Amino acid sequence: MSVDLDRTRPIWRQIAAIITGRIEDGTYPAGSKVPSVVDISTEFEVAASTAQKVLRHLKDEGLVRAEVGLGTFVQEKPKS
Repeated sequence: MSVDLDRTRPIWRQIAAIITGRIEDGTYPAGSKVPSVVDISTEFEVAASTAQKVLRHLKDEGLVRAEVGLGTFVQEKPKS
């Protein structure tokens, strides 16, 4: 799947928005693994540092959690 990115806006923000959309639409359900740095780099044809920035942003936003040695997973939604 090819994704057209607008090269006039920060690429990492666009990729973060795409992955956020995938979390919201259930493509990546709560508790599931999200793509790794390598997978993001490959899919979007960006540098590893850009992919790391995407995952760091998603973590800062509370959408994902990183588990050392296992990967990055969609955060469970808190019960209301």
